[in-house]
Amino acid sequence: MARVLYVAFDVVPSPKGASTHITHFVRGLAEAGHAVHLLTAGDGVLPADDEYAGARVTRVPPAASGAHFLARAIDFQATVAAHLAEAEPYAIAHYRSIWGGLALAQARTRCGHKTLFEVNGLPSIELKYHYPGLRGGDAEAAALLAKIREQELGTLMLSDALVAPSAVTRAYLASLGVPSGRITVIPNGVSPTEFVATPLRTPNGRPPVILYIGTLADWQGLDMLIAAMPAVLAQRPARLRIVGRGRGRQRKLLTKHIRKLGLEASVSLEPAVPHHAVPALLAEADACVVPLSLNDRNVTQGCCPIKVLECMAAGRPLVAANLPVVRELAREDQDALLFAPNEPGDLARQLLRVLDNRPLAERLSASAAERARTHFAWHQAQKKLAKVYDQLLSSTPVSQRSGPAA
Repeated sequence: MARVLYVAFDVVPSPKGASTHITHFVRGLAEAGHAVHLLTAGDGVLPADDEYAGARVTRVPPAASGAHFLARAIDFQATVAAHLAEAEPYAIAHYRSIWGGLALAQARTRCGHKTLFEVNGLPSIELKYHYPGLRGGDAEAAALLAKIREQELGTLMLSDALVAPSAVTRAYLASLGVPSGRITVIPNGVSPTEFVATPLRTPNGRPPVILYIGTLADWQGLDMLIAAMPAVLAQRPARLRIVGRGRGRQRKLLTKHIRKLGLEASVSLEPAVPHHAVPALLAEADACVVPLSLNDRNVTQGCCPIKVLECMAAGRPLVAANLPVVRELAREDQDALLFAPNEPGDLARQLLRVLDNRPLAERLSASAAERARTHFAWHQAQKKLAKVYDQLLSSTPVSQRSGPAA
């Protein structure tokens, strides 16, 4: 069908949701007959040249030890540009960020490829949650963020098509001047064969297990989840497991918070597990929680948390922040209990409801599993992406259209 270059400044495979998303999108494109070359970040362990999910893979070796994020990103961009200069022409250049994406967008006329920007997150919004120094507002940080925003806007406007994971993200992109007709919403998905609903566990006198699984990023609301636990424990025994990948700073702060509240016996902070181990982890939980914070990353830019869908598909009672991006996936009081964002007391109240009411937990679980299976299977997302590709391959590129780009 078409030669496709799929560029992602992510390690694939890995426990992160981004890796799961990339895997299913690449697999869907390969199964549709496209010749996909996946260009990703390397981790120094995975092979530099590989075959994965039906695609040829090139992994960019990690930058020198100790290099900061922007140095790694610049190195990755240079590799993408060099690859494009040496490779046979591609029909579509598909990218997930400005890191590599800007170079592909700028080269669209010279190289003749169509451009597809899969906007899952913009660094001008997300970087400050990973690097708190960018929140300080000093001149250097402000200048850096302004330059990143300029590159984001250039990449957005030079893209023939855009894919957003939520209606919230689509609205944000439109607010930046991107024509809404170029944006297709394709939510994340779940594999029904991997995530099979299992019966809730018999209590047997043991404390119920509350599970959070995902990254330890500041926007996830984990500090607020920990703050809710004393109110839960005041009413009944329970155990909170926080399982995920995070930077040393994030893990250190969460550990300190757990100790400060005297929760070491009831709250565990555990390393991430491979994605194939997530279903078994979910099966051991009595309730799952997605405590997303009320902030610009979750509310203004938007997202589509895979953890919500995987918890639903596994038939686990879900308690989640009452945000628009969550309500796009789970219906309040039908598939999940929702709590007021950034309110530990309300989170504790909803956790106690689901832990103390077995019929309610079973009703939520059954409804959620059915909804995830029928509305959010990965094969549905793959079909939507294939349609975008068909339209893209038969359309006129942005660079050849009459009129302004925005």
